[in-house]
Amino acid sequence: MANTQTHWNQIFDQKPEQELGWYETDVSQTMACLTPVEINQYTTVFVPGAGTSHLVDELVRRGCHLILNDISDSALAKLNSRLGHGNHEFLHHDMATPLKTSYDVDVWIDRAVLHFLLTNAEIETYFDNVRRSVVSGGYVLLAEFSTTGAEKCASLPVHRYSIEDMQSRLGNGFTLIHSEDYIFINPFGQQRPYLYALFQRD
Repeated sequence: MANTQTHWNQIFDQKPEQELGWYETDVSQTMACLTPVEINQYTTVFVPGAGTSHLVDELVRRGCHLILNDISDSALAKLNSRLGHGNHEFLHHDMATPLKTSYDVDVWIDRAVLHFLLTNAEIETYFDNVRRSVVSGGYVLLAEFSTTGAEKCASLPVHRYSIEDMQSRLGNGFTLIHSEDYIFINPFGQQRPYLYALFQRD
């Protein structure tokens, strides 16, 4: 698998976060897609690729229980230093492999993680993790490179997604609530077409 812990640790260790291709301080796009979802102190939110994302800070302000995962322990250490103690826990796991712990997740928020998984086995394992974790009535937000998006990110090839691909991978037990194409302007001024899609589990 190309996207190893070493690769991601080198990125987070060697670059300031403002130079990361996915860096954003304005997380309003993601939060707008979550408008139908009530996130409060009773909500458990799983973020499969937390990195050093400022989305996490907004979720902390909502008071929810956060499970913050990343393949990079360097990223998690930086995030832990920024957040300090609170209603959150850190998980160091590769989402291409089965989760070792069972979680009851109300909201699963993935911005730019899934598209780094390339083989069918990796992708199916990721979605198995989703299906085993998200409770009935829970939500899944996927924000990935669209079919018109870039073919690489962080020097790695990516799997670009359509709504049909996302729905097929999730299965019939998830209903599409909202989707939209979004052009993200990265820190270098480049356009990166994303697809945002919110699903709810039956």
